[in-house]
Amino acid sequence: MKYTRGFTVIELLIVIVVLAAASMLFFIQKNSVEVAARDDSRKTSINAMYYSLEEVYFKQNNTYPRVLNTTVLPSVDPELFKDPNGVKIGEADSNFSYEGSNCDADACKAYTLRTTLENEDDYIKTNRS
Repeated sequence: MKYTRGFTVIELLIVIVVLAAASMLFFIQKNSVEVAARDDSRKTSINAMYYSLEEVYFKQNNTYPRVLNTTVLPSVDPELFKDPNGVKIGEADSNFSYEGSNCDADACKAYTLRTTLENEDDYIKTNRS
């Protein structure tokens, strides 16, 4: 009797199932890493705006602005005013929002700066004083 060398159907099916499971795990992990990176990017942007508001703008003006943009905070990289989808703060559908409170004309006494995260609750920063 002559034997041929090769894989059985069962062996091939086991290899296919293992590869399918490994690829599925890879894509799930890849998505989780991408979501975490977008959330970290949002937090970095909010923190940059927050510290610029507190350490630069407030120290110079003793108030906070009514609106937040690149002309109000020139010390912040303009790209940080855009969310991961490319929408600027203050525009419709932006993940970032800035709300001045207790405002008199363009000078406010307080504010709330927030972003919507994908894996966590909203990330919120408010004025120090």
